[in-house]
Amino acid sequence: MASVTLRGLTLAYDGTAQAALRDLSLEIHDGELLVLLGPSGSGKTTVLRCIAGLEDPTAGDVLIGDRVVTHLPPAERDVAMVFQNYALYPHLTVSENIAFALEVRGASKAEIDRRVTDAAARLGLADLLERRPADLSGGERQRAALARAIVREPAAFLLDEPLSNLDANLRIELRAELVALHRALRATMVYVTHDQGEAMTMGQRIAVLHEGALRQVGTPAEVYQRPADVFVARSLGTPAMNVLAGRARGTADGGDDRMFESGSLRIPVALPTYEGEVQIGVRPEHVGVCAVDQGAGNGDILIVELLGNETVVHLNAGGQALIARLPGLVDVQVGTRVGLKLDRRHLHLFDASGLRIT
Repeated sequence: MASVTLRGLTLAYDGTAQAALRDLSLEIHDGELLVLLGPSGSGKTTVLRCIAGLEDPTAGDVLIGDRVVTHLPPAERDVAMVFQNYALYPHLTVSENIAFALEVRGASKAEIDRRVTDAAARLGLADLLERRPADLSGGERQRAALARAIVREPAAFLLDEPLSNLDANLRIELRAELVALHRALRATMVYVTHDQGEAMTMGQRIAVLHEGALRQVGTPAEVYQRPADVFVARSLGTPAMNVLAGRARGTADGGDDRMFESGSLRIPVALPTYEGEVQIGVRPEHVGVCAVDQGAGNGDILIVELLGNETVVHLNAGGQALIARLPGLVDVQVGTRVGLKLDRRHLHLFDASGLRIT
């Protein structure tokens, strides 16, 4: 296996106003499972295609290990890519699909048989080797595509939303299998997804992309607990983080804190030298309800979602949307007014442009 390094990667297409990638630098460590997270059009798949050699960057370099591969053809990069649509040859059996790359490389029959048998055993395909893709379920096809990748023993695996075509329960099952596979292979993997659940549960680190730029990279806990900006803050967590616009003013008693004011909400915040427009972020699990006028402000209940283990409450708080996640089944009614409690230990402060205030 090997590390993958991106240095100042830029890709601009002719006739487009905005670059697909903008000066993106990132190092994926040897043996790491790194997740590229972002919405459609953020540049995730473009990064993968540049690593694989399917796109030629306008500027910057791609390194696999210590070798600069920026302008090498895909066949000379020693990477294996797993696609969203499986990309299996329909006329070949599972065994033949897995073996195809080895046959092209001229591996011996004994070596091919050994590697195919090992890959099939790892991915639960031993009884399906003589079937064709049309005879497989979606999950079995994706396992076959993964087996075709691991049989090559590449320097790095590139996985482009490989679970997005599967139903929810199967996605959960296969993402656990992928994590176990990564652990067993100790492989370098770059995994693209727009699914924050996959990012949080699979990635050793998460790199958040937006409009071709890297917004933040860190462990799932780091990115969730200390988002670099409002975009990152709202990229992780379900429901997304509440972000309220308001002002920071001096407190009436002249103390070191400032009072954040947004509509009817008044929240003391630790910004001793900051005045002016700010945004305050608070995750739904850190919002509670209480009696009217007993909290930081009041809100009107618009929607109540009873989910069994929790109750999600959508509120109008002084003209701004606010969501609370309350543990268990809570008896609250649409149309009623409640007080709002925001846990000060878990507030996130951003400036007017959306950057974190430290």
